[in-house]
Amino acid sequence: MKPPLSLRREHEELHADLARAGQVPGQIGDAARAVARIMHPHFLREDEYAIPPLALLPRLAKGQVTPDMAEVLPLVARLKEELPLMIEEHRAILGAVRELAVAAETENDERYIRLAAELMVHAQLEEEVLYPAAILVGEFVKLKLPQPVRV
Repeated sequence: MKPPLSLRREHEELHADLARAGQVPGQIGDAARAVARIMHPHFLREDEYAIPPLALLPRLAKGQVTPDMAEVLPLVARLKEELPLMIEEHRAILGAVRELAVAAETENDERYIRLAAELMVHAQLEEEVLYPAAILVGEFVKLKLPQPVRV
């Protein structure tokens, strides 16, 4: 199960924008590289288990629930277990993003002021919408799939 293409593209664009910012000399580059160092392993975890359950949303919205959807259950279980870590990582990322914003404001560089704002909104979107939606996908699938008979 792969993350939805729209979210994969957004992550790729954020990485590419950060990579470009990391090439800027001085405080902006230093701050961007710090954000990227913290954010990269977080994005890998998201792509592994937090975002893939969202790929089922279109099918679930149409009322389609099939046995193959059970593969989402371990992913959602892991997300639920590691959600406190994901939120903690967001706090660290946002701290580094604030440093990027300060550097960009000091340099009066609108591109990187905007990038910092986009990164902040992205983290907020994940916490308020994407992570809860992924958990709900798992809970819905669990409710709708036939339960094995236990003897």
